[in-house]
Amino acid sequence: MALRALLWDVDGTMVDSEELHRRAFNLAFAEAGLDWSWSREEYARLLAVAGGKERMRHFADARMKAGISEAMPDIAALHRSKTSFYTRLLDEGAAPLRPGVARLMREASACGLRQAIVTTTSLANVRALQARLLSGVLESWDVEVTGESVLSKKPAPDAYLLALEQLGLRASDCLALEDSGLGISSARLAGVPTLVTRSQYTTDDDFCGALAILDHLGEPELPCHKLFGPPMTGDYVNLELLEQWHMHLREQREHGRTPTNSRLHIPHVARQVDGK
Repeated sequence: MALRALLWDVDGTMVDSEELHRRAFNLAFAEAGLDWSWSREEYARLLAVAGGKERMRHFADARMKAGISEAMPDIAALHRSKTSFYTRLLDEGAAPLRPGVARLMREASACGLRQAIVTTTSLANVRALQARLLSGVLESWDVEVTGESVLSKKPAPDAYLLALEQLGLRASDCLALEDSGLGISSARLAGVPTLVTRSQYTTDDDFCGALAILDHLGEPELPCHKLFGPPMTGDYVNLELLEQWHMHLREQREHGRTPTNSRLHIPHVARQVDGK
């Protein structure tokens, strides 16, 4: 079966935005008068918890268990404030689309592939990104699955299963684009083959089962680097290459093989993050 849809994660995949989220959280904490401040190291650990509200609740619970006496803040209000700060940072141009994202979206759209968002971030964050970074690239999505759409967020498969249901497609018809271990676990549990483009906070994640792992999608003038996966022709990912990889995976599965069946850990490779 030919490739029929691309399923896009948002944070870290379209935009290397987790640092923006961290900054927005800290601005919201300060505005609320909370004695909370998440360092990069702390935030990297907290990313194991999917969802902003869940992350804050987890952090507050951990502080209480550690014997720190404080009232539980209004998590919903705090998250609204954080979203407002995040939107302002996007307005300032603090996080552009990652290399190759806009090009691949346009190419897929021109060839009639369906495209969906499958993310644990909020609908408000998706709308902010759509308005500020995707206007003129992709005006609408065939399906949008966000953090409000499912009860169980990534790494549970619920978001991908819902996207497949709404698209009316099989998992084998699609290809997911993710940047994190949580994301690929979610896609794999739903049976969706996954291309990983590592991001600033996910270089040490477990990418077991990935179809391929890259540092980014690349551009003609900005080659990407493949860390794992099938043979790659050219210096960047285009739709033709994705269709070749999709076919390669189908042939592997017909012969009872998968890309990998053990923990896949790619050591950190020093690289420049555009716009950082």
